[in-house]
Amino acid sequence: MLALENVSQHYGSFRALDGISLQAKEGELVVLLGANGAGKSTIFLTASGLLKASGGSIRFRHHELAGMKPSEVVERGVVLCPEGRKLFPQMSVLKNLMLGAYVHRRDKAGNQKRLDEVFELFPILAERREQAAGSLSGGQQQMVAIGRALMSRPQALLLDEPSLGLAPLVVKQVFEVIQRINKAGTTVLLAEQNAYAALKIAHRAYVIEGGRIVMEGDRDSLMGNESVRKAYIGA
Repeated sequence: MLALENVSQHYGSFRALDGISLQAKEGELVVLLGANGAGKSTIFLTASGLLKASGGSIRFRHHELAGMKPSEVVERGVVLCPEGRKLFPQMSVLKNLMLGAYVHRRDKAGNQKRLDEVFELFPILAERREQAAGSLSGGQQQMVAIGRALMSRPQALLLDEPSLGLAPLVVKQVFEVIQRINKAGTTVLLAEQNAYAALKIAHRAYVIEGGRIVMEGDRDSLMGNESVRKAYIGA
């Protein structure tokens, strides 16, 4: 289980996170909903070790992650797929994917097995493995980003705005893959503005506003909540 308890993140006098407490249980798909600037990405950057928490505890399977280096967090099984993909555009699809396997670089057989699994999820990447990642469509680049994260062998996968900038049909495909990843046993924490698509595949969700959790519940309760529907679903 991944659990954040009373986590704060300050930039000078500005509180980006103000006592955040949330959890994703083993095998769950949990969604973080919120507008731009609500604090979703800051939660992920802090949980993955890229930002040092100003206070609070971040635990995964009884291990304290707060204070660990990002590489150590990955080794523990918590892996971030960042907003904006963050690919190396001049490098091939294959080389971008293999960067995700760096912490397991000595296990060549295991990395090949995981690469085969990524190509099974995203057959188009197998076809274009030698193509420069920057030459792919936006949807295919998002597939590379997710695939790279999977190469790190996550037990808990943090997906930050994977639908951003994608066409509706591609969003549907990406969310189907996320659901497959979860059903295969990976715990998923998904930050999304596309509330309707995200809630359809979620077990539970948290609503973040101004660095605080203002609402939480299961999929059905939040889908049926009038405030959530007006603010995030548009109905």
